[in-house]
Amino acid sequence: MKKLLVMAAFVFAGLGVANAQEGSFNAGVNLGIPTGDSSDAYSFAMSVEANYLFDVSESFKVGPSVSYSHYLGKNDVLGSGFDVDDASFLPIAAAGRYAVSDKFTVGADLGYGIGISPDENDGGFYYRPMVGYSVSEKVMIQASYSAVDTDGITVSNFGVGAMFAL
Repeated sequence: MKKLLVMAAFVFAGLGVANAQEGSFNAGVNLGIPTGDSSDAYSFAMSVEANYLFDVSESFKVGPSVSYSHYLGKNDVLGSGFDVDDASFLPIAAAGRYAVSDKFTVGADLGYGIGISPDENDGGFYYRPMVGYSVSEKVMIQASYSAVDTDGITVSNFGVGAMFAL
């Protein structure tokens, strides 16, 4: 719980720095393939996200981000007869985006992924580097690596998705 409060303070402190700036609300969806040890236990990942990014400069934006990530557990893992429960996280993060050009953007989200399910999922440090390509003024296609580092286990995926400026 302390980690959650510290992360919330970090996100809102970032808002205080940028509160006089103009911003934009974005929402999107991602589909992913679990990586590393996660690929042994999970077959697929999907997430939805929303952020509000403030203009720090013409090319750089920062702001709060929240998402919901869901990993589909595998049945009969590695022929053991053991079924893995689905895992869900609620990442709360600070997001930063840098426009490399008119079409390309790089960025990262850093925060805390609150474990929602299963019950023993305590969550952990969340990070998500990404690269995006603007298809239009309102639509960005993005590729990302998303991970939550829990106690000794990293639940991660490589994903692709779309972000929509609202």
